[in-house]
Amino acid sequence: MTTPAKLFGRELASYDEVDVDELLSKLTQEELTMLAKEVDPDDNFLPPNQRNNYQCEKDPTGPLNRKKLIEHINKQALETPDRPEVKPYVPGVIRGKKWIPPPQPEKQRDAEEQISIDLGDEYEQALDTASQEEIIDLAAILGFHSMMNQDQYHASLLNKGQPVGLGWDGITKATKPKIFPMDPPNDTDPDDTVKRVQENDQKLTDLNWNNIKNISDEKFEKLFEALKTNTHLEVLSLVNVGLNDRTAQLLADALQVNSTLRVVNVETNFISPAGVVSLVRALLATTSVEEFRASNQRSQVLGNKIEMEITSLVEQNPTLLRLGLHLEYSDARHRVASHLQRNIDRIRQQRRSQNNA
Repeated sequence: MTTPAKLFGRELASYDEVDVDELLSKLTQEELTMLAKEVDPDDNFLPPNQRNNYQCEKDPTGPLNRKKLIEHINKQALETPDRPEVKPYVPGVIRGKKWIPPPQPEKQRDAEEQISIDLGDEYEQALDTASQEEIIDLAAILGFHSMMNQDQYHASLLNKGQPVGLGWDGITKATKPKIFPMDPPNDTDPDDTVKRVQENDQKLTDLNWNNIKNISDEKFEKLFEALKTNTHLEVLSLVNVGLNDRTAQLLADALQVNSTLRVVNVETNFISPAGVVSLVRALLATTSVEEFRASNQRSQVLGNKIEMEITSLVEQNPTLLRLGLHLEYSDARHRVASHLQRNIDRIRQQRRSQNNA
């Protein structure tokens, strides 16, 4: 058994009933000062001047001015002269003792570790006449690089002791990137396409205004107004055309009336999260849109409230199959993906039953 700890000949348990406040009240001011210098209380609520042993007895000269204090410290640092060097610097002259690394011991392999392999006269003759580059390529093909130790691995990475073109650089060569021609600009005439949509041209089933700059709001108004009566357009692509909340609301009004659009793409525009919600809500009125894309808008983050509202609207849509929209929260992504998969399965079963009939 271990003996209990004692303090001044008494057990520590006997001090539990001692009134510390009463003992401190019996001490004089000098004794309290000496006690404060010996004790550093671990209490974050005490000011620093009461926690440390240093007690400055000077009266304060005024309130703290941090800017002037930093300027004074910088001034003192600049005015304080540097310590003179014992030996001045001279170019090309080494001051002090130069450190020389000790010579590395030569690695000698024991005879027991040496393995002799009989490859045959044909293979030995081929390896004897092979160049170093060919041997390295052969080792890479056979996968011998995985048998390297740590020193050999780092030496191969740094091409240490290898001429230029050998080592790891000699085994694998990077292929030159292929140069692809730039995409031609979109030569679609907005005025002509708006006129064809207004006339309900049956040959116009795909309208692509992607990346067309400086499209006026009047042309958007005419296009979206014509969509309300058009019965042949199936694909509408308005990527990077400067759509805002006002024109997006006009598109939402047109989607509520149109019944032939299958794909609507309004990515990379300036639509706010509320405008995206209005577009998704408009898809409930039509029964034809199967794919809707509206990612990369003015606000990269929709927010939890907007994402939950979009999720609720998507779950009420029985025809939507693909949604191109970045959802940050995993709950919204899972619910949307599950509902879209159910829509795809239901349509697949309907088509299968129609084919069997």
